[in-house]
Amino acid sequence: MISWPAAVTGIVLAGGKSRRLGIDKTTMRWPPQGGTRTLLEATAGTLAQVCDEVLLVNYRGAHPLPYRVVPDRFVEGGSLGGLYSGLLEASHDYALAVATDMPFLSLGLLRWMLAQPRDFDVLVPVRDEPEPLHALYSKACLEPMRRRLEAGRLKITGFFEDVRVRYIDEATLRQLDPEGLSFFNINTPEDLQRAVDLAQRLGRAG
Repeated sequence: MISWPAAVTGIVLAGGKSRRLGIDKTTMRWPPQGGTRTLLEATAGTLAQVCDEVLLVNYRGAHPLPYRVVPDRFVEGGSLGGLYSGLLEASHDYALAVATDMPFLSLGLLRWMLAQPRDFDVLVPVRDEPEPLHALYSKACLEPMRRRLEAGRLKITGFFEDVRVRYIDEATLRQLDPEGLSFFNINTPEDLQRAVDLAQRLGRAG
């Protein structure tokens, strides 16, 4: 059992189409050369170190994983629909949500976020813009999310105006994750090559 102010569910959005990358992000090996896990397993494994349970939203891979898979309640709802689906199924009042393709999540930053007083409905890092797929959500977000989804308004941060949002400023982020690698996504072949180069550099640095 993880010891935090209150138990938290981890959510990994695993239903993306990976069109630009051309490789299924949930089943690709990470790292591509010599990796023993998939990218999804690596991401979920990081969340499992800080969350009491981990849910995989809309995971369709044939390889079974030791996490509960939950269906997407809004098939055409994009990331907002996936987030809603995971939060709805979460066993706890708060859930930490990330995307599948984030291989450099910082445990230090995640632990800092989970240690904050729960006086918010959304705790979200901000760099140039908010990072809603690296954020902590309360179940108070469900009804505002549902209204947006049913109206076809799928911008993931659109419901923020209806809930209590606490933003993590860039100065705090630089202290906790100086290079900002937590927010690195693998969306294109160029991103994948950069991720491989980063993994090799970080591996050499220990």
